[in-house]
Amino acid sequence: MTILVEELLNTFELLTDSERLYLVLEILKRTVDLEFPPLSDDDLILNAEGIFLELDEEESEPVKL
Repeated sequence: MTILVEELLNTFELLTDSERLYLVLEILKRTVDLEFPPLSDDDLILNAEGIFLELDEEESEPVKL
């Protein structure tokens, strides 16, 4: 990750919820026409594994009352 991207992400964290939403919507509008190469099977497997690991971690956390 570049320094510029890190700075953008850090600034994003300082925004209010409404500012974040507005920014996300603008980024999506500007990237909708970008062409991305299809994900490989390995990429899909790694992403799925990450999601399942996050879900397992959430399920193992104690219930908050």
